[in-house]
Amino acid sequence: MKLMEFMNTYRINTIYWVPSALQIVANYKLFQYAQLPELKKVLFAGEVMPTKPLNYWIQNLPDAMYANLFGPTETTDICTYYVVDRVFADDEPLPMGHACNNCDVFVLDENGREVSPEIDPETGFSREGELYARGSFVALGYFGNAEKTREAFVQNPLNPYYPELVYKTGDLVKYNRYGELVYVCRKDYQIKHMGYRIELGEIEAAAGAIDGIRSYACIYDDAADKIVFIYEGRKKDETELLKAFQERVPHYMEPNRFVRVTSMPHNANGKIDRKRLKAEYAQGK
Repeated sequence: MKLMEFMNTYRINTIYWVPSALQIVANYKLFQYAQLPELKKVLFAGEVMPTKPLNYWIQNLPDAMYANLFGPTETTDICTYYVVDRVFADDEPLPMGHACNNCDVFVLDENGREVSPEIDPETGFSREGELYARGSFVALGYFGNAEKTREAFVQNPLNPYYPELVYKTGDLVKYNRYGELVYVCRKDYQIKHMGYRIELGEIEAAAGAIDGIRSYACIYDDAADKIVFIYEGRKKDETELLKAFQERVPHYMEPNRFVRVTSMPHNANGKIDRKRLKAEYAQGK
């Protein structure tokens, strides 16, 4: 409530928050206590924005402009954007959109070939690939760390004609039928389970529409070969949770273990601390 009062007192018209902050407003349904008539622009970046809490904002503040901004620090914060211009289901992923002005991004598969925006009619998306960024907004490297710089800042694989450093983001993406980029997960969040290659981000996207869950993350317990779903919110019966996932993901993507926490840990940047979660809940138990 104090947050809403502060925004109204100072007539805040634009906010730029991490999604977890927007989720707090949605999770506690703060719009039933106060409105934000002066707020005209809602920008968010830093982690995946779950669609369900975003829909809560849009339903209660329909005339505001909402924009999903994406970009690692190495691209001077933002390299793609998407202004929300249509309705999304609670479990539908929000696009990253297109490259910002004076920026360029492209997608390469594991063989270094450019991924076509051509859509698979069965999935409604293109093939996946790693996102690369190029242009004057890209950093030159990591100060005092030549080895890490060589790994992430590489010669453009698509340009054999002259030196051109590009940044390998480590993010897996794909195209939707609108030609927009859609985030899948971090490359190092991709696992092999039951003989299938799985992106943990897709399981998390499916969790976004489950009632009563405020915050969540999937980790992989390598030693036990189990997918662990960790959530904050109303306590759920495990059979009920499993059924909810069975309605949304293939069998091989169903979580093998469910853990409810009082509060999700966050790192200094306000993002869910996945390293801490893995250290605590992925010990082969």
